[in-house]
Amino acid sequence: MGRAIAQVAVDTALPIAGGTVHKGGDTLAPNITIATDPLALAQVSDVLIDFSTPDALTTHLDAAVQAEKPILIGTTGLEPHHHAAIDAAASHIPVLQTGNTSLGVNLIAALVERAAAGLSDDWDIEIVEMHHRHKVDAPSGTALLLGEAAARGRGIDLADHSDRGRDGITGARTRGDIGFAALRGGSVAGDHQIIFATEGERIEIGHRAENRTIFARGAIKGATWLASQPAGRYDMKAVLGL
Repeated sequence: MGRAIAQVAVDTALPIAGGTVHKGGDTLAPNITIATDPLALAQVSDVLIDFSTPDALTTHLDAAVQAEKPILIGTTGLEPHHHAAIDAAASHIPVLQTGNTSLGVNLIAALVERAAAGLSDDWDIEIVEMHHRHKVDAPSGTALLLGEAAARGRGIDLADHSDRGRDGITGARTRGDIGFAALRGGSVAGDHQIIFATEGERIEIGHRAENRTIFARGAIKGATWLASQPAGRYDMKAVLGL
C-alpha cells in the first residue's frame, strides 16, 4: 500500500515529504526520502497516511499529535485499545480511520446500512470476504466496516450480534446475528459480498478490488480532504458527503 500510495501521489503531482518502510524495506518510489523518525517526518508534512501494522500505529499517532498534523489511518486488525488511542488523538488533531479507503466500498457500506434499516431481522445478513494468502487478520477491516454499517442500520451492537468461525455442530443460526466468513488464497486484492437472505428470496451486494490502486486513490482523496478539517474523528463517509 505504501508503494501504491506513493505512485498515485507521483502520478498526480502531489508532493511527498517522505515515508517510513517496514523493517528490511528500502524504498517506496524514486526520489522519496525514507525517514527513520516518524516525528521528524510529521513535522515537515501537511498530513500523514498510515498503512502500517497495529503495533506501529501508536507511535505514528503520537508523532501526529506532537506535530499537530492530521493523520489518515488505513491500518486494519485494530483492537479496542487502538481505537481508544485514536479517540484520544482525535481530541487534538483531525483523524480519519477506516477499514477501507476505496470510494466504491464506502458507497456500498452506505447501501448496506440503508438496506439493513429497511429489512426486519428475519432477513439474515452474511458477509463473505476473500483476500490474498498473505493477509494476517480476519475478518478483514472492510468486512468489519460493512458489518458495522449493517449493525447501525439494525440499531444493534455488532460485538453482541457477530457470528464468526462456524465449525462442527453449531446449531441453528441465531436470529438477528451478522455472520462473517473469511477466505484466503492467491493474490486476491479484496472481494466482499453482503448477503441479505430470507424465506424465498435473497439480496446480494458486492465489491471486487482488482488492484491496490483503488485504495491508494481513496487514501489520497481522504488525506487531501482531512488536511483542512478541525480536530475530530472522521470516516470515509464524511469524505464522500454521505
